[in-house]
Amino acid sequence: MIKKERGTLNGSTHRHLQSSVNGQHIAQSGGDEELSAKRPSHEAAYALSPLDGRYKEEAERLREYFSEYAWMRYRWKVEVDYLRALIKRLATLKALDRPSIHKALDELEKGFDIEIFEAIKAKEAEVRHDINAVENTLKDRLEALGGGLSEYKEHVHLGLTSQDVNHTALPMMLRDAQESVLAPQLRALMAQLGVLASAWARVPMLARTHGQPASPTRLGKEIKVFRVRLAEQAKQLAKLPYCAKFGGATGNFNAHYAAYPDTNWAAFADEFIRKLGMRRSQPTTQIEHYDSVAARLHVWVQIMTICIDLCRDVWLYIMMDYFILKVIKTEVGSSAMPHKVNPIDFENAEGNAGMARATLSHLAQVLPISRLQRDLTDSTVSRNIGVALGHVLLALKRTTAGLGKLSVNRDKIRADLQAHTEVIAEGIQAILRRARYPMPYETLKQLTRGKKGDFEARFKCFIDGLKVSEAVKAELRALTPESYLGRS
Repeated sequence: MIKKERGTLNGSTHRHLQSSVNGQHIAQSGGDEELSAKRPSHEAAYALSPLDGRYKEEAERLREYFSEYAWMRYRWKVEVDYLRALIKRLATLKALDRPSIHKALDELEKGFDIEIFEAIKAKEAEVRHDINAVENTLKDRLEALGGGLSEYKEHVHLGLTSQDVNHTALPMMLRDAQESVLAPQLRALMAQLGVLASAWARVPMLARTHGQPASPTRLGKEIKVFRVRLAEQAKQLAKLPYCAKFGGATGNFNAHYAAYPDTNWAAFADEFIRKLGMRRSQPTTQIEHYDSVAARLHVWVQIMTICIDLCRDVWLYIMMDYFILKVIKTEVGSSAMPHKVNPIDFENAEGNAGMARATLSHLAQVLPISRLQRDLTDSTVSRNIGVALGHVLLALKRTTAGLGKLSVNRDKIRADLQAHTEVIAEGIQAILRRARYPMPYETLKQLTRGKKGDFEARFKCFIDGLKVSEAVKAELRALTPESYLGRS
């Protein structure tokens, strides 16, 4: 992970970015200066995205990885690290391979701050090319450092294309965001599910297939199902590699070999990317294939699908009074109905998971497709990865929070189970099959399907009249909805 020293994106930095570029106030277009002066100072009030407005605090940590500031910081790191690697590899730069130069480059990398960011943005406004702006700003800084660096400043970005920088920075951003923010939040959700699954492991509950009463289950097992599903996806995430592209304008190191034909540039690039904690994709066109990114996004799509499934089930159990929501005295459930306690965490989580799925799916479908050696579609849509993962983070947080507010209404669950004695019909016909009773399924179907009434009495009468051994009858009489639970 990149160390968050002077390059850290904090609240004051973000406010500064909102209000100025290179010290110049950004005026509102269309003669809105007067309106701007009347606006509240709270920056979230006029945020276009809820991730930077209503949900700003909850999504805050992802700014470290996917904001414009962070995007520039990661690219800056790639350019500085590349120059450092060239110094160590090329005989031409041997004079720079000394501790003082490496220390200066370390400080230059870690010292990325708002001043450097604004310098880059000022150049970008002139040249309308972000990577070129990063490159030239770095050259300016090398001039200021001295120590012989200015003499070799044209080795900055030597042989590279923008995507060598972008698609070395992007997988690092994804890796760091996942390891520092998203994966811990996913683990927190799984841990919460594990706690509840254990606490409710012995609670018998009526199952419902197609919404109809079905063979009994245990509440804890039903919760455990979701934990296991999420754990499987977490394993998939852990297996996926982080792949970077590094090979020049069309992936062949053309300029590299033109300048330094005796250097093994493929081996150099492999080592460079490996030291950054990733794997180099090869061969490539001008861009990375995005297949590994798409695979990772698809896993997050599935995680969000599981979250939606979980939230909808819990929502229904709350509706059925199986779960009771914790009452927060200061909260209001309805502007009209004072009694309301709504499952808002699960509804919010479901909505954010849906937004995440839609955006992640689009990204995963679009990014791996490029016309010939490259078009700019990926540049446009990849900037929304942080948006998609912001909604992922909200969905995980809200699901976890909602689960923490649940308590079990054991009386309601027990009453519902006892009111549907017909569900043991499956067990009765299974025992009769073993006892070679003729057509047991059809017999139980005729006895129970679509029928209402006192099934306990009906089963007693049925069992008493069966032509089977007393031992079999004793087994049948022992079946109750509370005992007919199987094992899992």
